Amino acid sequence: MEWIERLNASLNYIEEHLSEVIEIDDLAQIACCSSYHYQRMFTYIAGIPLSEYLRRRRMSIAAVELQQSEIKIIDLALKYGYNSPTAFNRAFQSVHGIAPSAVRKAGSVVKTFPPISFRITVKGVEEMNYRIEKKEAFRIVGLSAPMKNNTEENFSIVPQLWGKAAQEGFIPKLASMMNTSIMGILGVSACFDNEQWKYFISVATSLPAEAPLEEYTVPAYTWAIFSGEGACPQAIQELERRIVTEWLPTSGYEYDNGPDIEVYLEPDPSKARFEVWIPVVRAKSSDAQ
Repeated sequence: MEWIERLNASLNYIEEHLSEVIEIDDLAQIACCSSYHYQRMFTYIAGIPLSEYLRRRRMSIAAVELQQSEIKIIDLALKYGYNSPTAFNRAFQSVHGIAPSAVRKAGSVVKTFPPISFRITVKGVEEMNYRIEKKEAFRIVGLSAPMKNNTEENFSIVPQLWGKAAQEGFIPKLASMMNTSIMGILGVSACFDNEQWKYFISVATSLPAEAPLEEYTVPAYTWAIFSGEGACPQAIQELERRIVTEWLPTSGYEYDNGPDIEVYLEPDPSKARFEVWIPVVRAKSSDAQ
């Protein structure tokens, strides 16, 4: 499980640079994966987004500094990357529930959030159905929306795009365009480092893309394909969490630098049948099949 060790190395880097600008790309490079997959793995394993973890750690240390030194609040704000005392005050209160100026008063209560480390315990309570498939590059056509490089900011972008697709009748239009062996409505997260991140609601097709639809070619990859069913988005999010926390650590595979794909075979959100495709590569130290 070398990738867990690499994730922990990225956590050590965070601790050493809390008073500096921490670039997600640097953390991903330490973990040997894309910044998109780094953020997804972090959120699923830690249970909170990376940005929130950074906020909690910085504000935990800031509270200690306020208690144990005479540092000015404005200097503390600048130290932890806030351009104004107001922004720092807002972040501090979101973590501790009190203003920084109140910390030095007798009896003030603050919170501490210790640094975390990742350790995977595989429970194996429920079975997971998956297959490994190599696929050549294939073309998709669909609606797209640009995504932010901080995945926490995308929590509203993707649902809004699905809402637009449903309200404006694009789902049946796309379904009518399917003419390849890859069936289903595809949710494709095309998030590559050094490129504009995009999310597509799409289908695999050879038909032309008429505005506002656009085309995109999914590169060739080896995919780990998991099947599931249930009410969405909860059911598919739970499957994605289990893939990262239960399957990936002992699979002999790691994330490849490719898009994640959600395949909706029955798009009714109350009783969806779906697949989750993740691009994988054989783990460097594994001979697993």
